[in-house]
Amino acid sequence: MALKDILPGELGFGAAPLGNMFRDIPEAEALATVEAAWQDGVRYYDNAPFYGAGLAEIRMGEALKDKPRADYVISTKVGRLILDEIEDVGARDLGEKGGVFQHGRPNRIVNDYSEDATYRSIEDSLKRLKTDHVDIAWVHDIAQDFYGDEWLAMFESARRGAFRALDRMRDEGVIKAWGLGVNRVEPIELLLALEAPRPDGFLLAGRYTLLDHDHALQRVMPMVAERGLGIVVGGPYSSGALVGGPNFEYAPATPAILDKVARIKAIADRHGVSMKAAGLQFALANPAVAAVIPGASHPGRIAEDRAALQENVPADFWRELRAARLVNPAAPLPIAD
Repeated sequence: MALKDILPGELGFGAAPLGNMFRDIPEAEALATVEAAWQDGVRYYDNAPFYGAGLAEIRMGEALKDKPRADYVISTKVGRLILDEIEDVGARDLGEKGGVFQHGRPNRIVNDYSEDATYRSIEDSLKRLKTDHVDIAWVHDIAQDFYGDEWLAMFESARRGAFRALDRMRDEGVIKAWGLGVNRVEPIELLLALEAPRPDGFLLAGRYTLLDHDHALQRVMPMVAERGLGIVVGGPYSSGALVGGPNFEYAPATPAILDKVARIKAIADRHGVSMKAAGLQFALANPAVAAVIPGASHPGRIAEDRAALQENVPADFWRELRAARLVNPAAPLPIAD
């Protein structure tokens, strides 16, 4: 089933902040943020065991436990098991994501992409999410940013384990769809080059944004579109850099990125366009994109995202971005060229 047939709308909820990403978010604030998304009409929620070592799933399960399960879609991820035993959070090797969830739970995180671990991961997620099924399962982070030179070995482990398990679960009706949830394009290209198994789509975080989309445009976006699959765009604000935050890709933004943000913002200000609207509407203009899932850690952010999606952005804004070479010439824009 195509992602666009499963997802209930273009705007979803990215739950990474619920795992105390970058800061210790009070429980009441986290639950109120999910409730604000629900009241706004958001019906797609993406999660992962990795987010705060199960914390994001626990909080989402609590926030949604009394909502009609048939009315919303949940995706979560496999590849990491969360154990009851405690570990030193500061000693975790999280690749380029070091320190991102230092305020999460101290439970031990084990990387495991085997078939058995995939089934166990789904079962554990169901308990934390207080639900009887998840709709979409993404295989999490089998890419260079997390595993460095070992990423191909981890990919092969997932190919023999998680991919086959999820393919079977989808065919048996246990889940509706599966794919990869990654921050790099290479694993998606590799999976699409295989004759089997058959993914339904992908969650690509940070690689199809206004600030960084060149690599995705080369092969991934056309390959996905040709196969009738779909992309969920995670991190559409590039870890906050696009909207004035200090981070890009989970780390302090470089001078080059800050300069690009400033140049885009100067054009946006001239046309009365918000940076959130520019980011969300740019991503959704690509026909391969099924939804965007900005993360939110405060209830007020939800209304901002919805307003950005509905904001009237003049065609001249996009034309000026293109003329200034701030978007790739091959990138589809929300205007008729």
